[in-house]
Amino acid sequence: MNKDKRKHRYVEGLGILIIMLALVRCAFPGISTQPVAQVSEAVDSLKADTVITAQTEVPTEEPAPKPDNQVPETKPVPETKPVPETKPVTTRYLADGQRPHRIKSVPSYLRAFPDSQTVQLQAAQYWGVKPVKDRLDAENRKSELVYVDCSPYYYIDPLHSSIPYLVPRAAILLQDIGQAFFDSLQVKGVPLHRFIVTSVLRSQVDVAKLRQYNPNATEQSCHLYGTTFDICYNRYKTVEDPEGPRRREVRNDTLKFVLSEVLNDMRQNGRCYIKYEVKQGCFHMTVR
Repeated sequence: MNKDKRKHRYVEGLGILIIMLALVRCAFPGISTQPVAQVSEAVDSLKADTVITAQTEVPTEEPAPKPDNQVPETKPVPETKPVPETKPVTTRYLADGQRPHRIKSVPSYLRAFPDSQTVQLQAAQYWGVKPVKDRLDAENRKSELVYVDCSPYYYIDPLHSSIPYLVPRAAILLQDIGQAFFDSLQVKGVPLHRFIVTSVLRSQVDVAKLRQYNPNATEQSCHLYGTTFDICYNRYKTVEDPEGPRRREVRNDTLKFVLSEVLNDMRQNGRCYIKYEVKQGCFHMTVR
């Protein structure tokens, strides 16, 4: 059924085409006399013209001219944050142009200065004098003892339970510690201070009185022999120039660090035995 319809439509179309060709021939009778080659050449020429026209007549877009008064476009400058002003790093130097030495102190006071009462008592009995009975007895034994007073290097606290006498060996040790402390302060750039001696020679009467209110005081005190003295580590005397500017304040801990270095050197060199007293706030030492 479908095939018959297709054939019928094909025949109808073919018939219509033939009729149209016949009408064209009737309207233009000369068309049939043109050679086939001319018709083919005309068709090729028409194609070539069409191709050339397509290649040459394509309009190209030209940029529009800019007006003379137009301001050139500028890109915005990114905002920059102001750099904070930094102070120049200054290096502190000593008067002789040298940089100050570092303050190291000791790792532990208790471990650096562990010498017990027993150890110090043996040295005191070996290097010292026989125990002094009272102050009058001390005055009568000046051939064995040396009077010690305030020095440019150290300060003697007002003494209530001891008297300012030491055996010559201990007096030299005290003087050497004071000088070494001053030298160390200078090379480290720390203002000069004097350490404070809080206890020196004790008579038997002084020890008896002291034991009445100080439970830590012992009857066999090393101070009886003139070989032992105490240096306070939490108080110092500032060395001031009366006519010069006032010195800057220094923390006592800083001075304690420097003093501990000096005392540690003295102990390592075999000059003395030292006990770090926590409750009394002092370095308790006996000459060797």
